[in-house]
Amino acid sequence: MSIQSEFFGKKMKNPILLASGIIGMTRGSLGMACENGCGGVISKSLTLEPRKGHEGPNIVETECGILNAMGYPNPGIEEGLREFAGWKREEALVISIVGKNAGEFAELAKKVELQKNRVSALEAVISCPHTPGYGTMVGQGTPESVSEITTAIKENCSLPLIIKLSPSVPGEVKAALAAEEAGADAINMGNSLGPGMKIDIHRKKPVLGFGIGGLSGLPIKPIAVRCVYDIYGAVKIPIIGTGGINAGVDAIEMMMAGAKWVSVGTAVYYRGQDVFAKIAKEMEVWMKLNGYSRLEEITGAAHEQI
Repeated sequence: MSIQSEFFGKKMKNPILLASGIIGMTRGSLGMACENGCGGVISKSLTLEPRKGHEGPNIVETECGILNAMGYPNPGIEEGLREFAGWKREEALVISIVGKNAGEFAELAKKVELQKNRVSALEAVISCPHTPGYGTMVGQGTPESVSEITTAIKENCSLPLIIKLSPSVPGEVKAALAAEEAGADAINMGNSLGPGMKIDIHRKKPVLGFGIGGLSGLPIKPIAVRCVYDIYGAVKIPIIGTGGINAGVDAIEMMMAGAKWVSVGTAVYYRGQDVFAKIAKEMEVWMKLNGYSRLEEITGAAHEQI
């Protein structure tokens, strides 16, 4: 029995990716996630120019998950690519980019193309629910916008392209189809859900510095699973399932919905830095107990029962 996976021609020890923006921005911090058991990592999202991000507090635990409003703090695309130029690990490296429009995405893609050595894929994020000028706050989740952005990136970068969609925007199937038709190589479904808010009843103010933020963790898993399920039935390109993967059974469920890979983020907070190894082991145990020998037997299995 094996949970090895293939990621755009690269062998991975398991199908578990570190989600974007969870453990720092440096090569060392992402390398630590690899040492703790993930099969690949997705970098913090990079913009054309450096960004400070939103004022804090940026993260708050709620009764049902975590709200965050980071605002894409990052050193900018050029400094970010310099940081990862020396990536020598065997685990897959995905560079994540975010732009305000198709033109910015095209410029970002050009810069990644020039320094694509050791990079396995490019992820374009069009799904943030809490940063003005980006993502769902400027309507990037529509099929028309998805098609325009996907086309702009594909014209300027030869790396496999992953389009990261939002569970907050109705019509994710149409958006995924638009991405596929425009040349995307995979879908990442999805991002934090929202925006949401937590109020400090003593201060009578929102807790987050920006006021609103995206909800992540186990509470959003049923929505993420449904989105993956619906998209799997519509497109032929592979899917990364993101949202609420906290244990091995969560990963199995997401893969049965149709995900080829899963990405893990909030679970690092709840289960520690070695959560990737824990989830991988739990997947292996579950598969052995239930008579599965390969991941291919699991991906999309829920569709076979219809």
